[in-house]
Amino acid sequence: MTMTVQQQRLVWGVLLAIVLAWLCHSLAPILLPFITAWVMAYALGPWAKRLTLWGKGVIPHALSALLVELGFFFLVICLFALLTPIFSQEVPALKAQLPKLLENLQSVVAPLAQSLGVEVSVDAQGLKDMLLKSLDASWNEWFGQLMVSLKIGGSAALAVIGNVILTPLLLFYFLLDQELILTRVLAWVPPRSRNTVERFTSEVDHLLGQYLRGQLGVMLAMAVYYSVALKLFGLGLALPIGIFTGLVICIPYVGFCLGLLLATLAALLQFEASHAFTLVLVVFGMGQLLEGFFLTPKWVGERIGLHPVAVIFALLVGGEWFGFFGVMLALPSSAVISVALRWLQEAYWGSAFYRDEASPPSGPGDPKP
Repeated sequence: MTMTVQQQRLVWGVLLAIVLAWLCHSLAPILLPFITAWVMAYALGPWAKRLTLWGKGVIPHALSALLVELGFFFLVICLFALLTPIFSQEVPALKAQLPKLLENLQSVVAPLAQSLGVEVSVDAQGLKDMLLKSLDASWNEWFGQLMVSLKIGGSAALAVIGNVILTPLLLFYFLLDQELILTRVLAWVPPRSRNTVERFTSEVDHLLGQYLRGQLGVMLAMAVYYSVALKLFGLGLALPIGIFTGLVICIPYVGFCLGLLLATLAALLQFEASHAFTLVLVVFGMGQLLEGFFLTPKWVGERIGLHPVAVIFALLVGGEWFGFFGVMLALPSSAVISVALRWLQEAYWGSAFYRDEASPPSGPGDPKP
């Protein structure tokens, strides 16, 4: 059977997509810093352009790109600096209150297990000795244990360090030559298909822009909420924990769980167990309702159009292929894929194969796609 020109283009397009997917999977460790830097450049590019326009020729584009990049990494460093007071205050407090916490654990776990017909005995002294030994370990021991637990060898550790150094360098060049790179890539597209590709990229750009703006709004709103709510309950570390929790919710599920863990630990060290668990349950329960049923669906979810099952699947695939950064990039990547799938669906519905144009025309009551 002889294929038409459109069918040949479709076959070649599918084969190209399969090859690209295989290359991305095979070269994931190498592509990770390039993908990360490109996503950062996409988000920071408009700010570099605005700074260049604001400078009116006084600030060259290279300097604008450098200033925007430095400002971004300064904010990232400030975010991680929020963890410093958390651990510097909680670790000594944990060592001081460890016996009391373990006694409370024994008093809570044992009756609950007995009500379920299970006999449980918590070795409080053994847990205390083990935790104190871990808390007294030096930084070198902690780092060594972390490397062993993550099964990171010397070459992998060097690769991680290399990516940390390489990503900022790539980000600068992408910010500097982003439009030039896109123009050169577009030049490889046949002229007959160039308008279609430009419309596709324009739609993707619009969708990603909405996603980034919506996600930023959710992060800022939740940072304010958690900080105020934890402060109203009297938590001493309300501000750093609240800001950190609100900003890391850009990592779906992981960010919320991390903030919940830090808040629970801080509350247990400051209040009685009943008050601590009430604080965490009320603040984070209402926070999940606010984020999951109002902010994210209105500001992010409706703009991307992804089903919750698709979100979970995207997170799992991103984590399996690219690790931690894959989880962060899962949703914006899924937004791009959703646009491509929608285009393919429309092309399929408009094809002669789907419409079966050789058959008699459908009647008024026949279903239509």
